[in-house]
Amino acid sequence: MDYLHDWANLLLRWGHLIVGVAWIGASFYFNWLENHLERQKASLGDGVAGELWAIHGGGFYHLQKYELAPPRLPEPLHWFKWEAYTTFLTGFALLWVVYYLNAGTMLLPPGSALAPWQGVVLGLGVVVGTWFVYDALCRSPLGRRPAWLALIGFALLIALTWALMQVFSGRAAYIHVGAAIGTCMVANVFRVIIPGQKALVSAMQTGAERDPAHGRHALLRSRHNNYLTLPVLFLMISSHYPMTYASEWGWLVLAGLMVFSVLVRHYFNIRHLAGRKVWVLPAAGLALVTLMATMAPESPPSREAAAREAAAREAAAREAPEIAFGEVSAIVEERCAGCHAAVPSFGGFAAAPAGVALDTGEQIRRHLKDIQRVAVTTRYMPLGNVTGMTDAERATIGAYIANQPPAPGS
Repeated sequence: MDYLHDWANLLLRWGHLIVGVAWIGASFYFNWLENHLERQKASLGDGVAGELWAIHGGGFYHLQKYELAPPRLPEPLHWFKWEAYTTFLTGFALLWVVYYLNAGTMLLPPGSALAPWQGVVLGLGVVVGTWFVYDALCRSPLGRRPAWLALIGFALLIALTWALMQVFSGRAAYIHVGAAIGTCMVANVFRVIIPGQKALVSAMQTGAERDPAHGRHALLRSRHNNYLTLPVLFLMISSHYPMTYASEWGWLVLAGLMVFSVLVRHYFNIRHLAGRKVWVLPAAGLALVTLMATMAPESPPSREAAAREAAAREAAAREAPEIAFGEVSAIVEERCAGCHAAVPSFGGFAAAPAGVALDTGEQIRRHLKDIQRVAVTTRYMPLGNVTGMTDAERATIGAYIANQPPAPGS
């Protein structure tokens, strides 16, 4: 069963990545296409807003965009929607496989007052409920004030992140924010953009008057989807970087990374336009560097301070009982090796996560710095502290590693 669970995880994650690349790639391409249309050429036909010539794969392509619609509806007419739908479906299934089937470990933090099923219900409520709040905001008078709508939406997303980090693990909180955003994006396609396009096609076929509201709503939602692509991409990979979410300030870290990614996306949107703003990319870089500096651990002490610290540590070690490697090995064996083993004994794992096995003393010594990072510094492992590692055990591991001589060349 664990073997099949791993395959389900792999195939869903792979499929989610493939269709996500297709959806976001189409977004990038059509944005590029819009910004490169030749709009002033005398050769443009009636009703044509712009055209573009391109070469790719040894062939020439000629593309035209109409101001409203062509005089005759072409057959076949290609729609871009299934990339979005399949991205949502694979992502939702992956959420179940990774987080909801192992809610006690992956979803809830240690000592949570929620039962696993309650955490699952809360997660589903957040993913679905976010869409209704967002949709109501877009249909309110704020929909005609896009800058205010964006600011309020951003503030609500960060508030949601903070709230989720109070009840979920940091990793699960980030993923649920990503799932909520992704749900809003695909619902924009399913509930607003595609219906608007269908209404346009229907008006052409019947000769009815076109409702400009369809285009206005679709444009607003398309713009939101455009700017949300990079934040969602980060959230998709965020589980690999506990330095971003494994602290009480994880919600602020996400706010900073979202500002950075939105600025980068804005640069891609405007870099080919006349009068482009050259400050956008430097501003994004400055935001990222500021965030990195704020998150950075304390600077290494000076040579003199390091010498004083080493002397104090040696004096403390002489007074305190020496921590033997066997103590650390016993803690790792009891608290970590159930998953991190060549043949894991903990349910849900058919192989050691990330390929890190801790079966032998040699393997433990090789991964001491990794153990310190995830079990002592960020306290991210064990996942959900399902094995009950105590603060005293974390301190023992940290003290042992701190008293090891530096590696040659470090």
